[in-house]
Amino acid sequence: MPEANEALARGEARRRLMSGREYVGASRIDGPLVFVRNTHPVGYRELVECVDAEGKARLGMVLDTSDEVVVVQVFEGTDGLTMPGTKTRFRGKSLTLGVSERMLGRVFDGLGRPLDGGPAPIADTDMDVNGRPINPTAREYPRDFIQTGISSIDGMNTLIRGQKLPIFSGNGLPHNELAAQIARQAKLRGGATDFAVVFAAMGVKHDVARFFTRSFEEAGALDNVALFLSLADAPSIERIITPRSALTLAEHLAYDKGLHVLVVMTDMSNYCESLREISTLRGEIPSRKGYPGYLYSDLAELYERSGMIRGVKGSITQLPILTMPNDDISHPIPDLTGYITEGQIVFEREMHGRGIYPPVAGLPSLSRLMKDGIGEGMTREDHPHLASQLFAAYSYVKDVRNLASVIGEEELTPLDHQYMEFGEFFERKFVSQGKSEDRGIEQTLDLGWEALKLLPAEELHRVSEEELNAYYHGDRDQ
Repeated sequence: MPEANEALARGEARRRLMSGREYVGASRIDGPLVFVRNTHPVGYRELVECVDAEGKARLGMVLDTSDEVVVVQVFEGTDGLTMPGTKTRFRGKSLTLGVSERMLGRVFDGLGRPLDGGPAPIADTDMDVNGRPINPTAREYPRDFIQTGISSIDGMNTLIRGQKLPIFSGNGLPHNELAAQIARQAKLRGGATDFAVVFAAMGVKHDVARFFTRSFEEAGALDNVALFLSLADAPSIERIITPRSALTLAEHLAYDKGLHVLVVMTDMSNYCESLREISTLRGEIPSRKGYPGYLYSDLAELYERSGMIRGVKGSITQLPILTMPNDDISHPIPDLTGYITEGQIVFEREMHGRGIYPPVAGLPSLSRLMKDGIGEGMTREDHPHLASQLFAAYSYVKDVRNLASVIGEEELTPLDHQYMEFGEFFERKFVSQGKSEDRGIEQTLDLGWEALKLLPAEELHRVSEEELNAYYHGDRDQ
């Protein structure tokens, strides 16, 4: 063992000695990739400087390394680089981000450089953007209810502190509005603690970036938000680093500063498109729909950077947003995301067309950690049974609507008409709400009981007699 440790130490010393050596010329430049041959041994994801003929340095990262060739992805693109004139320097370390609590209230690009015209904040420490490893046995099980003020989430698909709960949306649907509303309104139950919000936007248009910034400014919440914006006209390779930069700051705020951090990442589909683009340039064998075979592990690397650690006060809760191509929930991006995360909020285009906001689909949406964060002492004692009853009744509404589309509403039974009335109330009053409306959990649960009062008591099989007496018959206030 001592001999092995000495060999490792000698190898590390040699690598550090060699780092900083400059290589002139590239064997190939393809898109954002630079191929360099005959280098010293370099590490995977090692930081690189590529210098053009005018002396301007561009940062990059080692994407692939072997004895024959090193592949470098250049964050700012390769325009202006020439194969004979490019100079490459390997830094001998991975990409780091200077992080500080002073980054809250600021706007940065995907690499953490200020976009708001202000100076770079003084960093408390430099952290590897690839994250710090967490011992799985040190993770604490998420149980604390987060009140988002959105009835369709708080009542039916509850968000739990430390959870990763994605939003499955589609082009033209109001996922950005919902994400901004949740970021403004999220709070811990029973306390005045608001979340510090880290917002990562990848490949978004300028108007979307302005919407997020303006939304937080008008709500007076920008001082508690750090935005990382990789705009649509930025090099696509920057999208790969943007969520990692955001999560690195989140880890510092949560695990070093003890804050509860909500990380919103949009749009993960743009991130995956960049992965596919780079994989194609590298000549890799494609998997489903042309995406690389490591798409699952790459997404898991990001999503698993959420959670709580035993003995640490802070936490990271994730709300990734992805637009499903052609609204296809079986597409590889939502399909793999569903395997990694703990549920999903699914948007329904038909509900959006009827003017319902947020258009959260009642049946395919779920939160797998909901059962452990609701009930007596956390939300209200009737919450679990009420949510189950609402889900069952709304499921029957879908069947009745399908039947009505075949035989006509006039042929439905009186009970079916009551369910149709329930479904309309549920969607228009419970699910639908204003874009600045912040509902408390009691208001949400009371709205759920108002919906159930449109049905006969003998149809409510999932709530107890005590709950019926207290909330359905109105004995609670007596």
